[in-house]
Amino acid sequence: MSVTTFQEKLAASGARLGMYRGAETPADFGDSATEFRALLQGGALLDMSWQAKLVLAGEDRVRWLNGMVTNNVRDLATGHGVYSFVLSAQGRIQGDLVAYNRGDYLLVTTDREQAPTIADIFDRYIIMDDVEVADISDKLAAIGVAGPKSREILAAAGLDVSQLEPGQVIDAVWRGVGISVARSAQPQMDGFEIWFASENMDAIWDALVSAGLTPVGSDALELYRIVRGIPRFGVDLRERDLPQETGQQHALNFAKGCYIGQEIVERIRSRGNVHRMFTGFEVQGHPAAEPPAPGTKVRANDKDVGEITSAARIPFPSGERTLALGYARREAAPPGGTVQIGEQSATVQTLPFSE
Repeated sequence: MSVTTFQEKLAASGARLGMYRGAETPADFGDSATEFRALLQGGALLDMSWQAKLVLAGEDRVRWLNGMVTNNVRDLATGHGVYSFVLSAQGRIQGDLVAYNRGDYLLVTTDREQAPTIADIFDRYIIMDDVEVADISDKLAAIGVAGPKSREILAAAGLDVSQLEPGQVIDAVWRGVGISVARSAQPQMDGFEIWFASENMDAIWDALVSAGLTPVGSDALELYRIVRGIPRFGVDLRERDLPQETGQQHALNFAKGCYIGQEIVERIRSRGNVHRMFTGFEVQGHPAAEPPAPGTKVRANDKDVGEITSAARIPFPSGERTLALGYARREAAPPGGTVQIGEQSATVQTLPFSE
């Protein structure tokens, strides 16, 4: 079979491909531990072919989307975006996304594995509204850039992102190619996304590698996601979870007006708290022990008080540690407290984890 796609070209040069968030993308480029350290200490380059992009057009698009998501789309300035949840009428999380005001249209980004469900929800609620939804995922490519040295590497390559605010997007022409650069709307990540026409993928990727960014696969990104305490829909965010349980307060706006599920969210706020919270765990035990599997119960005082959603052995430069994300009852697992996860003991940690 002839090599035709960008991912196949990466595979031909040594990348190992795998499915991630609904798309085939590099799982690693040969050494996920080194790639993780590029995210932690250097400048990393990520294939974001797993990102879906929906364009919302029509005169009612802003009012309508503002009534569909948990954050404030109505007051977004042009060139800015916000991270939001999509909820059921019962206030349970159905998906997550970022919505950008692009002037004469809205751009919604999410994972490809979520896109069909979100598109179906959108379609169900467009009744008499002047709103049209188009999927442009295959036309607009995305590359991610992250790590503490990413700004200086991009600046040296001719892309100054130093003034970008979280969620802000700017348009530019770089090396003869029209691009958009967005700073992550999720503050825990604090990286950048570069969008451009799909036919320019090879040229943009090669130019950024030449600038000094390290290609990084999804395996290393998952390690970094856990360290930063970023929940992923379908893994840490499930359809039974309530928004305030996730700790993602940046996804919520309490002054924006009505939206689907708002009554439940407001009721939780008025009562002051939730019983369980998304939190971190550092697992003790033998270095060779496997990280706890998703669904493993968290126990305290011989009672089930929570469960694990993500876990991994993290190859920090200072040594490996087993870290996990999950939910636990607030009163039974306070930060610094000791719990039992499977056969191993663990301490409850605030997020993000410290190195």
